[in-house]
Amino acid sequence: MRKLLTIALLLAGITCQAQDVKIEFITPSIVHVVKGQPTKTLVITAQPQNVAVTQKGNTWTSSELTVKLNPEIQSLTFMTNKGKVLLKEEGWSLIRKTIDEWEVSQTFQLDKDEAIYGLGTIQNGKMNRRGEKKRMEQSNLEDFQNVLQSIKGWGIYWENYSPTLFEDNAQGMTFTSEAGQGVDYYFMYGGSADGVIAQMRYLTGDVPMFPLWTYGYWQSKERYKTAAETEGIVDQYRALQVPLDGIIQDWQYWGSNYLWNAMDFLSEDFSNGKQMIDNVHAKHAHFMISIWASFGPQTQQFRELNEKGLLLPFETWPQSGISHIWPPRMDYPSGVKVYDAFSPEARAIYWKHLKRLYDYGTDAWWMDSTDPDFFNPRESDYAHKVYGGTWRSQRNAFPLETVRGIYEAQRSLTPDPSPKGEGSKYSQDGKAADKVTTPLSPWRGAGGEAKRVFIMTRSSFAGQQHYGSNMWSGDVNSSWDMLRKQVPAGLSFSLTGNPNFNTDIGGFFCNAYNTQGPASAPRNPQFQELYVRWMQYGLFCPVFRSHGADAPREIWQFGKKGEPVYDAIEKMIRLRYRLIPYLYSTAWQVTTNNDSYQRPLFSDFASDKKVWNMTDEFMFGRSILAAPIVDPQYTEEKIVRTDAMTGWDRENDKIEKLKNGSNNQLQSFNSSIFQSSKTATKYLPKGTAWYDFWTNKRYQGGQTVTLTTTLDRVPMFVRAGSILPLGPEMQYVGEKSWDNLEIRVYPGADGQFTLYEDEGDNYNYEKGMYSVIRFAWNDKTHTLTIGERQGSYPGMLSERAFTVVWPDGTTKTVNYNGSEVRIDN
Repeated sequence: MRKLLTIALLLAGITCQAQDVKIEFITPSIVHVVKGQPTKTLVITAQPQNVAVTQKGNTWTSSELTVKLNPEIQSLTFMTNKGKVLLKEEGWSLIRKTIDEWEVSQTFQLDKDEAIYGLGTIQNGKMNRRGEKKRMEQSNLEDFQNVLQSIKGWGIYWENYSPTLFEDNAQGMTFTSEAGQGVDYYFMYGGSADGVIAQMRYLTGDVPMFPLWTYGYWQSKERYKTAAETEGIVDQYRALQVPLDGIIQDWQYWGSNYLWNAMDFLSEDFSNGKQMIDNVHAKHAHFMISIWASFGPQTQQFRELNEKGLLLPFETWPQSGISHIWPPRMDYPSGVKVYDAFSPEARAIYWKHLKRLYDYGTDAWWMDSTDPDFFNPRESDYAHKVYGGTWRSQRNAFPLETVRGIYEAQRSLTPDPSPKGEGSKYSQDGKAADKVTTPLSPWRGAGGEAKRVFIMTRSSFAGQQHYGSNMWSGDVNSSWDMLRKQVPAGLSFSLTGNPNFNTDIGGFFCNAYNTQGPASAPRNPQFQELYVRWMQYGLFCPVFRSHGADAPREIWQFGKKGEPVYDAIEKMIRLRYRLIPYLYSTAWQVTTNNDSYQRPLFSDFASDKKVWNMTDEFMFGRSILAAPIVDPQYTEEKIVRTDAMTGWDRENDKIEKLKNGSNNQLQSFNSSIFQSSKTATKYLPKGTAWYDFWTNKRYQGGQTVTLTTTLDRVPMFVRAGSILPLGPEMQYVGEKSWDNLEIRVYPGADGQFTLYEDEGDNYNYEKGMYSVIRFAWNDKTHTLTIGERQGSYPGMLSERAFTVVWPDGTTKTVNYNGSEVRIDN
């Protein structure tokens, strides 16, 4: 239902024509507000419901919300139906900047101590956005979704794609966008963090399932320089029997910078890229490849896009055509240009060429520089016309549009018609060509359905969760300070409705640790400790991925089996695989129940004010409290200041070497320094009891506990009442059946858990082809009920066992054939 209010608009003291302020109830708890003209949406996918709204004068009421207009000051107040004030508007303005664009601004009034969260991956180490002043424009290290939510349970999505200044001060909380034709925002009342996330996904789309194998371990670096090197990494992991599911090929497999992002293996060192991918598959691993939003002048894409006026004129990466010299030789400009991702025609051209790599067998896309890199900006760059507006007006939605283009194109492909056990070759238009009998290719779904889209992207905007993407936090430096900042950055991102977040484990730029020569960082104890602790944080990210520049990151670079650093890394990788049944079931809850993988503690414990700004602990799913160690315990902290271009500050590093020890002092360290135990303090939220994951010691919540820690253990706790499924150790996802999962039960409260299973890599689950088994723990009777299995899918286990384990060491194994089973303890 839509109600129109008429308000006089003042611009620079001049009274203009009256404007309509539109209030539209999308649902009983979501209100769309427009003052002036609305933004032509790229984000909103929901259609308004037929909401029953009653009006009394200047007040409109649904079953959930009341919206009241104060005509004297021309502002809106949002309230619950019980009269609790949620949010008040203050002043707003439209200031003409060009013929077609206005600066738009809206101020809101917050309660004095009201905590607010979200906006994006702001790298300042904070959760609460009170007192923040931030110009929001997509970049390498910080990305913005314009979604904010309050501890009071309301949220705002600010519907504008231009660079926007967010500022909270004594005058109020204000959004000011550089280009628009009106104030346009959505007010959401969810009652909780989860409720706001659910409403944001209602507006912008749900989260499709990633393939099961994406939850394994991924290895990468900047960069593997030959096909043989890429394959060899997989071979070495298999030889060491360390689990691995994905290998990533970074840039320049195409050759020179003039062929930038050609989307083909044009370098002599990758002369048979398809065979490399086939070989990776034969080793039971998956292949992700780097692609960019820009093209070199000698590529087919550049020529085709340029002829149609679909390239943008601004300066981007790489700036020089010579790739091996730093700083860039600007007397040899690269000529690389970003494409207009807002244009459907440009996106179609992009996919037409990318499909070559898809047909070679590529499993996943690493979409780098989706911000995109935008150097030395000029006013003429911002004013440049793009599809749907100007670069300024569309700027922040660029990552959404380029990711959407790939997701929609890949999902539109004709499913592989070959039966299980056969692969297919595809022609350029996606139709099946000559069949070849091969082992079942991991890049096609079982049963002939097209594989799931899996995209890793450096930037993200609101609604991007709907398009098969996972965002990483950019080229962050290798420092404890930056590790500490990743935790709140990821949580803030999740609060915008985007659940898929990861970082470069160990940080991207580690050159400050190469104190013993090039690529020596993995043998520097300062970097070793940082890397292990970062990997322990990465354990709790949806994607578990090691990557970086300046030194390789493979496990053998850090030592050998039996040495503490190597063993600590391996232990976390093996634990990750054991957690996959829990993680994949959580993924199902993300898709169907609007859950999140990484949950700030106030999501579950909002009444405990001590967790409102907690930046080093969070819930991983509903059961596990992740409390990674983010400060050094064995070595001194190296202060590293970098940016996304230079990698490190050489002068600062020289100073820090004097503070932290000379090269000879570092060289004198050996692995024995990591064999002692340390202590750490962690806070356990009140309202429940907690179990130490490693020792099963039980703690009451609402207290700070002191833990004995070691290098190879990350502090983690399990909430009382939790039921935690653990899988077998394996070398890759699918190597072993889940025919005897360990089911850990943590008494102290009633609890339940739903185990989700499907084929693992197609979209048949959207057709109902999956199964769920519900586990319920009755704390009063100490009875675990394993419910009747619901649903089915091809390849499903009809019979299996479950081994139930309690913290006191009691273990019971039961056979399960799909019928309800009860186990007493």
